[in-house]
Amino acid sequence: MSESQKVADRSDAAQPAANSVDRFFKISERGSTFGREIRGGFATFFTMAYILVLNPIILGSAKDKFGHQLDAVQLTTATALVAAVMTIIMGVGGNLPLALAAGLGLNAVVAFQIAPLMSWDDAMGLVVLEGLLICVLVVTGLREAVMHAIPQPLKQAISVGIGLFIAFIGFVDAGFVSRIPDAANTTVPVQLGGTGTLAGWPMLVFCLGVLLTIGLLARKVKGAILISIVTMTALAIVINSMADIKSWGLTTPSWPDRLVDTPDFGLIGDFDLFGAFSAPGVGVITVVLLIFTLILSDFFDTMGTVVGISAEAGLLDEDGKVPNLGRVLLIDGAAAVAGGAASASSATSYIESAAGVGEGSRTGFSNLVTGGLFGLALFLTPLLTIVPLQAAAPALVAVGFLMMTQVRHIDWDRYDIAIPAFLTIAVMPFTYSITNGIGAGFLAYVVIKTVLGKAKEVHWLLWGTSALFLVYFAIDPIEQLLGAK
Repeated sequence: MSESQKVADRSDAAQPAANSVDRFFKISERGSTFGREIRGGFATFFTMAYILVLNPIILGSAKDKFGHQLDAVQLTTATALVAAVMTIIMGVGGNLPLALAAGLGLNAVVAFQIAPLMSWDDAMGLVVLEGLLICVLVVTGLREAVMHAIPQPLKQAISVGIGLFIAFIGFVDAGFVSRIPDAANTTVPVQLGGTGTLAGWPMLVFCLGVLLTIGLLARKVKGAILISIVTMTALAIVINSMADIKSWGLTTPSWPDRLVDTPDFGLIGDFDLFGAFSAPGVGVITVVLLIFTLILSDFFDTMGTVVGISAEAGLLDEDGKVPNLGRVLLIDGAAAVAGGAASASSATSYIESAAGVGEGSRTGFSNLVTGGLFGLALFLTPLLTIVPLQAAAPALVAVGFLMMTQVRHIDWDRYDIAIPAFLTIAVMPFTYSITNGIGAGFLAYVVIKTVLGKAKEVHWLLWGTSALFLVYFAIDPIEQLLGAK
């Protein structure tokens, strides 16, 4: 089904608004219902709740230049608070089913690349500065203009690539696919399970979850994804209570000793906006390159996520544009500011929101549910983090399939489109990065158009963006040339 067909079908299915809330969020207008939005909000939360565990582990395991570490309890509070507030703001202000939380990848850059060069306050100040600069790009219209300049086939390729990427995330998070250690002296980078075979009760939960999810989707059962998550979580809890299991990974599915925990807001506001520029041993060039890396990753991760989620939800207009795009991008930039100000690292839009879209979410109302659950997590973290990755990951695999279906809209007979689209799709999962996939696609598009004598068909913004990606991919030799390494 094409995007224009999706829009048309949604209009045909639209019902008169039931109340003011319905009218505000355009729930009936977009062919959705309160039930679908609520189910979608729950599904999105459960597929990204792992960030409440993973972000404190990543940030808390690193030390700054002075050997200081961030407190894990305070990091959990900061992570939940930023996710709750910014997800709700995105729902109300952007009216898209797009949840936000601390960005994976970005938090690793902050923890292992930036913090060792300066204090934590200075590092988080750079994150705030990055978010402010992104907001400036939005206000000036540059960020929105770049998104509008992307050809429609490349937007479709971005959605497909994200579909493969999140399916791969699901397989990896569940342990169905694992990286072979370098010590294995093999040319195969990944393998089935942990030893080349599937073993253990957690893996059984994941496999049964995938089968249950796709079976329910094939029968078009309402709430298929959420039903699968809840069912497999219950099964995991039973299995964990009866079997001797060494590890489930980040989250163990066992009933907690206590349901309520006290939030600790001690990290909120601990940042120094310009401290990095005067940090001993850190040059201005190094600081500028670090900010550039953060901006580029955040900028294009969000771009790919917004386009992919909107396309899957059938919300793109006839010209392939995202509704309320300016506000959506501004809120995302503000989320980066909030993440740095709370010492939770840069917050950004989450591709796991696709799980909610697969459940039926079409509006920002589902964000009220997701954000509300993150708010509850401030106090009920022990209860809301009992869902193991093996129970949530099947949702990502199923949604990966749903997003993959858009591949049929790409004209594979036109190499000037097909090759950039292929690279976009392939590089995302293979490098575990949305930004890398977009960059590879952009560079290939510009090069091929130039080789074919069609350089004038390339929007000037794509030329500028591709030049930035060239710098991004060559950042290591550039740093060496400038003496920043």
